[in-house]
Amino acid sequence: MKNPSSKSQPLTRRTKIMASSCTFGLMDRRTLLALGGMAGVAAILGPARASDLYGPKASDAKSGGTLNMGLLVEPPGLDPFHQAADARIRLTVLMYQGLFYESPDGTAMPLLAEGFDLSSDRLVYTVRLRKGVKFHTGQPMTAKDVAYSYNYIRDPKNGSPGAGDFAIISGVEAIDDATVKVSISSPNAALPMTLGNKYGGVVPAGYFDDADAKTKLNQASVGTGPFKLSEFKPNSNATLVRNPDYWEPGLPYLDRINFVFVPNAASLLVGLRNKRVDIATLARPQDLKQVEGVAGLVVERSLSFNQKAIDLGSELKPLDDERVRRAIALGVDKQEIMRASVGGLGKVIGTMVAGMQESWGVPLDQLPNRSVDIAAAKKLLAEAGHPDGFELTLTTIIGYDWMDAAAVTLREQLAKIGIKLAIQRIELGVWVKNFQSKQMGFTFNDWATVPDPHLLFYRHFHKAPGGADFRNWNNEAASKLLDDGRIENDPAKRREIYNNFQKIMAESVPTIMLFSADHIVVRNEKVRNYEQHPTGWYYGLARAWIA
Repeated sequence: MKNPSSKSQPLTRRTKIMASSCTFGLMDRRTLLALGGMAGVAAILGPARASDLYGPKASDAKSGGTLNMGLLVEPPGLDPFHQAADARIRLTVLMYQGLFYESPDGTAMPLLAEGFDLSSDRLVYTVRLRKGVKFHTGQPMTAKDVAYSYNYIRDPKNGSPGAGDFAIISGVEAIDDATVKVSISSPNAALPMTLGNKYGGVVPAGYFDDADAKTKLNQASVGTGPFKLSEFKPNSNATLVRNPDYWEPGLPYLDRINFVFVPNAASLLVGLRNKRVDIATLARPQDLKQVEGVAGLVVERSLSFNQKAIDLGSELKPLDDERVRRAIALGVDKQEIMRASVGGLGKVIGTMVAGMQESWGVPLDQLPNRSVDIAAAKKLLAEAGHPDGFELTLTTIIGYDWMDAAAVTLREQLAKIGIKLAIQRIELGVWVKNFQSKQMGFTFNDWATVPDPHLLFYRHFHKAPGGADFRNWNNEAASKLLDDGRIENDPAKRREIYNNFQKIMAESVPTIMLFSADHIVVRNEKVRNYEQHPTGWYYGLARAWIA
């Protein structure tokens, strides 16, 4: 982290996402024993190190003030139960909380939970809840609210995109006001991380009984997070205000966060330079050249859990033929696409996001179909019955600026193997509907994961009904490995399982993970103590303050 008082800092890469002391929040001796001691904790919760919740605490923070953050991509809505867009998650993690927090280092840290006991068969989690938590409505949170929220998410009839992640849960029951029992059908090493903030927000019991409940989430928040929703005006802004009843004493520091939706990168850069925008993440990292050296602005760069990808939906012919998908992979120059779309400010990846490559990824030189080979691609297309190539439409999302340059580059690359590419730009809301209905076709994708391979892969790539299988891959061997990885508790065996899965994915090509763009945060020097979470979500605003 740069010196927050510095007016101009040289750009450096954080080679380690975070370094910190070993802690497990408020987990007590009963929890440690239930997990089989420290080794059990490491296996269940991830590496034996963790940050503070939401980022580092500030020792000299000043409370008050309004922070203006510029956003290029407007969230389609602010419903954490039914809206899947990453643009939504970035904001709602500040308003809604789950039982655990997705620490950047892979640890599931107690959030609304204080700790838990795990049964000897690893099928029952008895979770002790944090005391003194209130909803934004003012009412106290109890175990009944937790049980209601998680049972709602896991019921497929309710249409939550998180239902697949929660499918392993067979029941959530309130034992008393401060204790919840979570029963699962088979051991799941990633369950604490699953009960996090992406889809795991807790709301008052019975909230969705109201026919207008979903719509009202765009008008008033009902979570337990550090900030409350004040207003949401499409095409304009979203404003969050400090939650005066927040359970962490003295937090958050900011009185108000105003998320301003700006039409394009040029407008965002102007806002940063004239100080009307206090902080922003650059969707096109190469734009940092426009703000480097500007007095009063600080630029920070870090690795991400994000991936820019090409998805190949097998519901669309001829993408149902593995030979065609492999040919496309052999025609893609990832480095060239990364240079064109983000100025090279990222990391080319194989089958794992950059921030997790060291702990979970297969070395790139051990993966098939990763190097450009035009002759081999043409041969595969001929074998698949397309000796003269074919026409294909690529879908991109309006507002994701990197996709525009990447699409032109990809069109030039695929032309070399005989594929004529048309480009179709659509709104994010339309894209999300296609995604949820498993009609993705041939499309760019841009999404982040929490730091666990089960949550990265299972819902997306496991065949139905166990997973959502958004790309209609329906791969039996891959699904079996994902089942094995979910229940395996030994870290070394778990990594081997996920390595084998990644090799199958690289061979069969339901998706082409291109690169992880570095997070480029530009902030006014008066904005202090903001640390960008590698997911790209704005957790760090809960710890930020204005000098």
